[in-house]
Amino acid sequence: MVNLKINGQQISVAEGTTIMEAAQQVGISIPHLCYLKEINEIGACRVCIVELAGHDRMVTACNTVCQEGMDILTNSPRVRRNRKINVELILSDHNSSCTSCIRSGNCSLQSIANDLGMFNNEYKNIADVFRWDKHLPLIKDATKCVKCMRCIQVCDKIQTLNVWDLRGAGYRTTIGVKDNKTFNESSCSLCGQCITHCPVGALTARDDRGALNEALANPDIVTVAQVAPAVRTAWGEGIGLKEEQATMGKLVHALKKIGIDYVFDTNFTADLTIMEEGSEFLERLKHRDQHPWPMFTSCCPGWMRFVKTQYPELIPNLSTAKSPQQMFGALSKTYIADNLGLDPDKIFSVSFMPCVSKKYERSVPEINSSGHGSDVDLVLTTREMDRFIKADAIAPQQLQSMPYDGIFGEGSGAAVIFGTTGGVMEAALRSAYFLVTGENPDPDAFHDVKGVREGWKEAEFNLAGAELKVAVVNGLGNARKLIEAIKKGEKQYDFVEVMACPGGCVGGGGQPFTDGKELAARRGKQLYGLDENNRIRFSHENSAVLKTYEEFLGQPLSHKAHELLHTNLADWSLDMADFEK
Repeated sequence: MVNLKINGQQISVAEGTTIMEAAQQVGISIPHLCYLKEINEIGACRVCIVELAGHDRMVTACNTVCQEGMDILTNSPRVRRNRKINVELILSDHNSSCTSCIRSGNCSLQSIANDLGMFNNEYKNIADVFRWDKHLPLIKDATKCVKCMRCIQVCDKIQTLNVWDLRGAGYRTTIGVKDNKTFNESSCSLCGQCITHCPVGALTARDDRGALNEALANPDIVTVAQVAPAVRTAWGEGIGLKEEQATMGKLVHALKKIGIDYVFDTNFTADLTIMEEGSEFLERLKHRDQHPWPMFTSCCPGWMRFVKTQYPELIPNLSTAKSPQQMFGALSKTYIADNLGLDPDKIFSVSFMPCVSKKYERSVPEINSSGHGSDVDLVLTTREMDRFIKADAIAPQQLQSMPYDGIFGEGSGAAVIFGTTGGVMEAALRSAYFLVTGENPDPDAFHDVKGVREGWKEAEFNLAGAELKVAVVNGLGNARKLIEAIKKGEKQYDFVEVMACPGGCVGGGGQPFTDGKELAARRGKQLYGLDENNRIRFSHENSAVLKTYEEFLGQPLSHKAHELLHTNLADWSLDMADFEK
């Protein structure tokens, strides 16, 4: 243990503890901007400076380790004065038009500046200019960048894609795409982790709310919405509802208040995805020598982009099943339209997703199969949905519970857990067991693949006499390690689930901003709670899915199912620029 003083308070901390961590242990908060534990501990912003009694030089609390006998001051007049100067210098290189910034009210720099009472700045503003293609799903505004380098570190250390890098020198140093590429030329997966870890509004997802507003204003258009499993864990965060208050029934009411005609649950096609993907896996097992192994899931477009840019030789290993979003889009303009008596050419299909890469996925020309334009016309993130609710001045506390419209709002517990790491695998194994044996397993029989874990999880199961080895991985850096282990022959699997974002979709790049907090594990636990309390826990027992096969698709992997619910990933374009170009 190390003994020291912080603001006159004598404390003892373990060796290796930083000053910031020591202060937190005794309830002292030291402001910071660039710091992310174990990811970005470089002291770049110098907002966390503290004074050491008897020393001329001040130090950064985030990466200075406590030493025996230290006497630390976190709020001395000298600290206050220098901290304020450092923040003023940051603001001199920052577009401070906060009222028109997407992060206004949820911006770390704004909060720090306000707490320091910084209402005037004597330094001349030298902010960069905005140069970015606004048609891209991810928007970078250099005028707001504070050079904290979080985006670089998250992309390099967590996702291992190395998209961002420092450019320029001196006060003109900025963050840009590595190797002087355009963003559209980069290997970005559009996971959006750089967005959620940016402390300001320098990185955002393209705001597409205007397209929904136009659709709602057109009396000839019928809006049909789907809501992804992971959205239900986080939508209340952005509008001030507690977890237990933010029910799906209230979200349906909010979307109806906005003016959406039909609201359904993506869980319906998550169950459909399990039927198609699970059947595909079993079919491959029957003809094992005709297929490469392992088979990988294909629900995550961030993972799809990763494979196509990093490991294109693995494309044949991917399931051909579309994601639940795209399956719903295809059915919304075919079977669902017919079931509701709607003209498919007048349907505007919108999906609410926790994900930035879904904006890309809907734009891929090769994925559309309904014959009525884009299968999904618009993707809005959870954040955009919350902003729409707030823009319409919908009072969250006055929302009532409303049901989905008809049977296409039905989903199983297996579908709910699609939104968290391990959920797709567990859902697939539940139904695969039934498809092979004709009997339901214990719904919790495959719990070994649950939960967030460093690296990846693996498990072995006996499926009617066949020994299966499966793996679950979240985060693209972990996916790279797993793939390299497979390529070297160190690991062998039959089925692998991959989600691009740490923790799965619940930690997606379109979820509400919670700077300094990682909420994926908590949100994932919430989804598993919904699964346990669902009256249906198997995808093959979803009555909407059974009716869809009976009346329209025939059976899993039928000719019509292949036409509408499967895709050739090798043909996918990687072009990111799309919307209203």
